[in-house]
Amino acid sequence: MPQYSILTTVKETPLGTDKGINKKDSTDFYVPDLCRVRAVFLLLVTSELFVLVLSIVQAERGWIDWNYFGLLSLFVQWTTLTSAALICLLRPWLAQMSVARATLAIVVIVLLDVLAFSLFADNVLHPQPGVALWQGIAKKLLVALLIVLMVLRYFYLQDQWQQQREAEMQARLTSLQARIQPHFLFNSMNTIASLIASNPEQAEEAVLDLSELFRASLRTDDQLVPLSRELELCQRYLAIEALRLGDRLKLDWDIQPGLEQQAIPPLTLQPLVENAIYHGIQPRPEGGTVRIEVYGKGHFVYLMVQNPKPESSNRQHQGNQVALVNIQARLQALFGEPAVLKHSHQHNIYTVTLRLPARTAS
Repeated sequence: MPQYSILTTVKETPLGTDKGINKKDSTDFYVPDLCRVRAVFLLLVTSELFVLVLSIVQAERGWIDWNYFGLLSLFVQWTTLTSAALICLLRPWLAQMSVARATLAIVVIVLLDVLAFSLFADNVLHPQPGVALWQGIAKKLLVALLIVLMVLRYFYLQDQWQQQREAEMQARLTSLQARIQPHFLFNSMNTIASLIASNPEQAEEAVLDLSELFRASLRTDDQLVPLSRELELCQRYLAIEALRLGDRLKLDWDIQPGLEQQAIPPLTLQPLVENAIYHGIQPRPEGGTVRIEVYGKGHFVYLMVQNPKPESSNRQHQGNQVALVNIQARLQALFGEPAVLKHSHQHNIYTVTLRLPARTAS
């Protein structure tokens, strides 16, 4: 066993609790969170572009009617900001409704907001009410209705597309993880089979370690796990390999404290350690050292697995190559471009480096 251990406490919500079962989470609401600065900025930019188009169409001389542009910008920006603020405040309440009722409620909120600002603006500009005044207000309400329905339709389609994308990604991750499991089982069972006749007690211990490994690997519902759990998985795997390789396998752990809850896809580090043993340790009669290093730098967490440089004549282990491709695919699906997997050769040392965005596993 390597001289390294790490403990982790995972908080689980009992299945019988009411939290998150009878009530919908506001994060599932199809309208984005309008409390965010980015969402408000996009709304303001989009509404201003709409005002610009209307000002160009309205202009009788030149390209744009600047007076109309200024007045309409003031009106549209105030109605956009106040409507967004109201929807933001009422978001938890709206999220409990059906899509149709939430849409109707949002439409009513926006139209009432537009009506209030229309009455205020027209009373300031035209103190004497008349038929033309109410016709102008009716036009504003009609335009606001059409715009809000188009925007809500866009939000709904985006939400449906996002849900479909997440479902496809989950199916892809489950498929990728399932490909790793037979490969891992094949290598581990060969190790245990070689120990049954020579050392049954160690074989029994290896079977217990293997059962814990598969308990973790069969949790296909977990997209991200704490780094501590992944390191424990590696520790159990290396315990099995240490029984087979003996003194030929030396381990060097360098784990920076405080990174136990870093989020990492399950079965990410273990295939890299397995790759290091099969390419860097097993072909060498004298064995070698596998170094596992984890440290944080800036907004990223780096994981490095080092082993002696494989011999050029050594055939690539196809299963591990598939595992590396799967790891890269899972990293891209979960983290996007910030996640990087790369390898390098330097001073007869082969290094595989993972760069993950600093994120806490929930």
